[in-house]
Amino acid sequence: MGECTVLGLQEKLGKENTTLVDVREYAEFAGGRVSGAKLVPLNEIESRHRELDHSHTVYVMCRSGRRSSEAQKRLRALGFTNVVNVRGGLEAWKNEDLPIERDERAPWALDRQVRFAAGLMVLTAVLLSVFVSQHFVWVAGFVGAGLAFAGATDWCGMAMLLARMPWNRKVHLSDSSVSPVN
Repeated sequence: MGECTVLGLQEKLGKENTTLVDVREYAEFAGGRVSGAKLVPLNEIESRHRELDHSHTVYVMCRSGRRSSEAQKRLRALGFTNVVNVRGGLEAWKNEDLPIERDERAPWALDRQVRFAAGLMVLTAVLLSVFVSQHFVWVAGFVGAGLAFAGATDWCGMAMLLARMPWNRKVHLSDSSVSPVN
C-alpha cells in the first residue's frame, strides 16, 4: 500500500504498530497537526530515521502530500518497507472536518512570515529607490520574481530560509502547550 486517504489514516491511528510522521517544518506543525503525529521535518529524515520503529507501518503526511511523497521515497531508501503517504495531507484532513491540535504559542505560519518579510523588503527597496538610489528598485523586482517563482513551482526559498530561523526551530513540545482545535 503506497497511499491512503485521510479517512483511511483516521481508522489506523492509535492502533498497534502504527506511527504517524509529520514531515513539515516546526512552524507549520505547531500551527496545526493531527493528534499523536511525530514531527520529523523532511530535511531531517536521514538524520532522525532511527527514532522510528522499522517494524511499524509509518504514515507520512505534510500540508498537501508533496513533501510526504518525497519522505516516503527517502524512508524506503533507508530500509523502511511499509511507508504510506497520506494523500492530500493536512489540507485534506481539515477538509473532512477532522480534529487538529495546535501549539498555543505557535509562531506565525510560514506563508504569513513570507508575506510579511517580502512586504518589508519591497517597501524598504521602494523607499530606498526614492530617497537614496533608483538602483534599489531591482531589490523589489528580485523579491517579486521570487514570489512569482514560488507561486509557479510551489517551492519557496524564502520559506525554507525562514523555517530555519530560531523562532521556527522549537523541536520539543510540552503537553501543556497543546490545545485542540475544532
